[in-house]
Amino acid sequence: MSAPPVPPFLEHPGRRPFSFYPPIRNIPHNKWFYRKATWSEVLVANSRTHEEVWIPRRYLGDVSRLDEPVMLVGLLKELEWQGGRILPVQRRVIEMPLAVNEVTRPRSLEHQVPPGMAQVVGIRVEDGSPSRMLKLLIGGISMGIVGCVLVVSFYRGGVLGNHLYAPLSQSDLGGLGPQDDREAVVRRLGPPAEERWHAAGSAAQLGVLVYPRRGLYIILRGSNRGDSRYVGALDRNWNPVRSVELPGQGDSAAMLQSLPRF
Repeated sequence: MSAPPVPPFLEHPGRRPFSFYPPIRNIPHNKWFYRKATWSEVLVANSRTHEEVWIPRRYLGDVSRLDEPVMLVGLLKELEWQGGRILPVQRRVIEMPLAVNEVTRPRSLEHQVPPGMAQVVGIRVEDGSPSRMLKLLIGGISMGIVGCVLVVSFYRGGVLGNHLYAPLSQSDLGGLGPQDDREAVVRRLGPPAEERWHAAGSAAQLGVLVYPRRGLYIILRGSNRGDSRYVGALDRNWNPVRSVELPGQGDSAAMLQSLPRF
């Protein structure tokens, strides 16, 4: 299996820097370089601080033309750097303080009907009126919008041709990497509900740590159980949702796809 596809805007400019629009909050210098990509995220590095940041693909939008002086990568949501992670900006409503000696007026006084105005009499609309037809039309449009959202979510949630579904971000797995052994997995995800081991030839052992509440199978591989290391994760249907770069062996995605259930 080939490596995960690189986002279109990074296939051609190579080492050319780019800027995000709008800029990521809490990072003052908005100049970046591409590092690598997975199914669900893109790793970029800040040109001044050399800070490496994982950007979820679902936040990446359109890109300006390559012949423009500054290449811009659009963001579908305003993002901020917070606690070592990229998160969407949450706007909070701030209540204005009351003036000195001012008290909150009851709503009943604000909405009193001035004297002399006639009361509003409710009018019952008969079935088959234009108002009912309008409600039916609005309901049909709403159902169509919901269907479109479900279709888009389905196609963005996985690569159908490769049988990959619901890719996980780095934070969903506690930042596990190829250097982590069984103890490191347990420290980050907790004790597994079940643990199984399988001999993959005379020089390799494969282990699976089962986390049913998370819907995950964590795969370990090594010459024996003691030196086994994390090589990726499968979902509850035994489909790969996360792979890693193995030193001198490339990406583990191909191995995970061909791994028989045990």
